[in-house]
Amino acid sequence: MQPASLPAASRPAPVSFAEALRVWLRVAALSFGGPAGQIAVMHRILVEEKRWVSEERFLHALNYCMLLPGPEAQQLATYVGWLMHRTAGGLAAGGLFVLPGFLSILALSTVYAVYRESALVTALFFGLKAAVLAVVVEAVVRIGKRALKNRIMVGLAAAAFVAIFFFEVPFPAIILTAGLLGLAGGRLWPDVFSVIKGHAGSGSAPAAAALIDDEMAAHAEPTAGRSLRVLLVCLTLWAVPPAALALWLGDGHVLVREAVFFSKAAVVTFGGAYAVLAYIAQQAVETYGWLQPGEMLDGLGMAETTPGPLIMVVQFVGFLGAYRNPAPFTPLTAGLLGSLITVWVTFVPCFLWIFLGAPYIERLRGNRLLGSALSAITAAVVGAVLNLAVWFGLHVAFARVGEVHALGMRLLVPEPASANLASIAIAAAAFLALFRFGWGMLPTLAACTAAGAAWVLLR
Repeated sequence: MQPASLPAASRPAPVSFAEALRVWLRVAALSFGGPAGQIAVMHRILVEEKRWVSEERFLHALNYCMLLPGPEAQQLATYVGWLMHRTAGGLAAGGLFVLPGFLSILALSTVYAVYRESALVTALFFGLKAAVLAVVVEAVVRIGKRALKNRIMVGLAAAAFVAIFFFEVPFPAIILTAGLLGLAGGRLWPDVFSVIKGHAGSGSAPAAAALIDDEMAAHAEPTAGRSLRVLLVCLTLWAVPPAALALWLGDGHVLVREAVFFSKAAVVTFGGAYAVLAYIAQQAVETYGWLQPGEMLDGLGMAETTPGPLIMVVQFVGFLGAYRNPAPFTPLTAGLLGSLITVWVTFVPCFLWIFLGAPYIERLRGNRLLGSALSAITAAVVGAVLNLAVWFGLHVAFARVGEVHALGMRLLVPEPASANLASIAIAAAAFLALFRFGWGMLPTLAACTAAGAAWVLLR
């Protein structure tokens, strides 16, 4: 049963689009610390401070965004902006959430590409990539505590790890299989598979105090005509730039390959950026040759220390891939185009999911089978992120890591003589800082970056 809307005289004054823009800029500027920190910032500003949206509606939207591929914090901002000011509000809120990170990573990627061989850049990234390993492991622990509530979920996580690490099963296939198992398990054993319950609220802002009520959000009512228009417009916006590049440059050009690859990645980013990073890293390094293993860690460190969604690391991959294969452009022009096409195909789907699906959110509310599918997918994500941690860990600790193929399996075998003791020591210090002393992510990354720089420059 929906809460009764407030009498018109009792409602807060409407928020102008210009005022909303200022608040969305503020949210974007404070969007450090991954999705948990970003959602906390939005809750504090939108629910507690501004009271634009009620606790119940905020959590309702968040639970829906958790079911979607893509960065849930950016999609949550898009959803609330759309509720307030329709399509323009959603575009402004979601777009501004991405903009600071895009500009930051574009600048850092340019510096990295041009001055990659300089001693200072090498020194700064030496400690950062070792510390990022600890951050990834912390993500395994955090997601695992939330998802692995019983033996079935642990088994799904273990199976996902074995499939992706030893048998190189594609990440999209693992997500699809986990989702189907979750749907089946939700019917047969609902108590076992319904693990992800969503976020609980603190009740700090009662529904009656919120600006947005059911009457004011009447434009959220779904219609078949509107849904068809949204689908056609968003699919066109998603497909036209890659198609135009293919006609101009040919199917084999790096920009076209990036557009196609990151379009596929955009629809399988369930469970957050860490889950799909293993898939992206291995494809970018081993299949396409856009990056070296250590460079993916550098990009992840950039995304960790700049505002915006963590998935913005794909922009770094797109930049370097195009920068190193620039014809017929200059390297920097190619890098810029690689950044733009990568971010475009990554985030246009995010707007599609919200603009198309948000009007149906009430119908999805409390759907047990969807919750079961999300539970199974999140358990599989734990295995995928563990694979990422092991893969990164081997390349942090050893300069050379070989592969052995036997019985249909792939084994990663590091060369003991190539062990990097300084990287291992910095990674160990980052583990202690995060897990033993409770340091935050940004202080840990800053301290390890300084330690690594000192080691490289002073030895």
